[in-house]
Amino acid sequence: MTSFYLSTPYEPPQAPFKLPLDEPWALFGEISPNQFMARYWHKKPLLVRGAVPAFKLSSSQGALLDSPIPAKELLKFALLDEVESRLVRSKPWSFESGPFFKKQIPNIEKPNWTMLFQGMEAHHPAAAKILSWFRFIPDARLDDLMVSIAGVGGGVGPHFDSYDVFLIQMSGRRRWRISEQQDLSLNPHLPLKILQNFKPEQEWILEPGDMLYLPPHVAHDGVALDAGCQTWSVGFRSPSFKELLQEGLWRLAESLEDIPELENKFADPKQKATHFAEQLPDELIKQLKLKLQDLKLDRIDSFLPGITAYLSEPKQQAIFSPPATPCSAEEFKKMLQSQMLIPHPQTRILSLGKKVYCNGENMCEEQDLPSVKAWQILAGRKQLKAKNLKNLENSTLFEAYLAGWLIFHD
Repeated sequence: MTSFYLSTPYEPPQAPFKLPLDEPWALFGEISPNQFMARYWHKKPLLVRGAVPAFKLSSSQGALLDSPIPAKELLKFALLDEVESRLVRSKPWSFESGPFFKKQIPNIEKPNWTMLFQGMEAHHPAAAKILSWFRFIPDARLDDLMVSIAGVGGGVGPHFDSYDVFLIQMSGRRRWRISEQQDLSLNPHLPLKILQNFKPEQEWILEPGDMLYLPPHVAHDGVALDAGCQTWSVGFRSPSFKELLQEGLWRLAESLEDIPELENKFADPKQKATHFAEQLPDELIKQLKLKLQDLKLDRIDSFLPGITAYLSEPKQQAIFSPPATPCSAEEFKKMLQSQMLIPHPQTRILSLGKKVYCNGENMCEEQDLPSVKAWQILAGRKQLKAKNLKNLENSTLFEAYLAGWLIFHD
């Protein structure tokens, strides 16, 4: 692309709060999100030409659109501690983690390298807007948006992911080969997770604006055909049942601290003499069973709060800074009437019924009804303006603002 540095960056629009789930979308090749979920999600790959129509429309008018984050701007993120970046080279394969020094960043015209930037929705508004397009899929499933930039021949080798992924071509061209093969064994002699016996079954060249959706465990290999090739990957987390239950049980155990009657000692005045002293006594088992029933620990409802709290935790590398000049509770109340309060880009918010969890904490506990309603709006719309809030000195909304979890957007 000779006009690479002269082209205009694409500006992705913010999706509306209420997405039209039954209407055809260009993003999915003129089928609706409901149809996409029924036919393709977690089932089979989907290639969409012109998924982002602005690229093809601009090209037909003699203009070129660049990625929303042009190459020069994107590569600067590799210098930052707070951005998770990786550099992969092929011929031979090598792998390095950032942050990097400027001299370590490859020249855009050099071949056989790829730089990956994880969680870019927390660092650039364009990436956050792209994610808003996919909010017809539950927030609990969303992982992050990764941006890759590569020289000609760059890639990470044939591999598979254990999660769903949307691969959106944003700059240059990339050749994708995929296979639904059963053999997913990895080459043990390489520093990356590269398939040992990749046998491609389908092949396409994606141009800017095209998108490829892949369900879990579909083998794929993407190779850049142009200098500065950018692919934006929207990935979805897929925790194991073991992980979810362990986290739910751990938080459930912590919650038992708040139940005073559990401090009572086990007593067995009805215990009889026994010839089987080595056996756990029936009376202990009986009383524990009754206790579990009383606490409803045999029901899924007991586990869900802990699991929701876990899934709402931010990434480990997330950094939150309190406002430089924090306002008082009264000033906060006034600002809520005129400005939009939004989650910090690295904040995660999930709901369980009427309860809202933010960064691993239940924000509705011991809150008045207006504050609970405010959190519910914030969870659903990712933004809040409010006029009727009172007693903000003790509000978790104000506390989250002071912690840097929520910020005002002009």
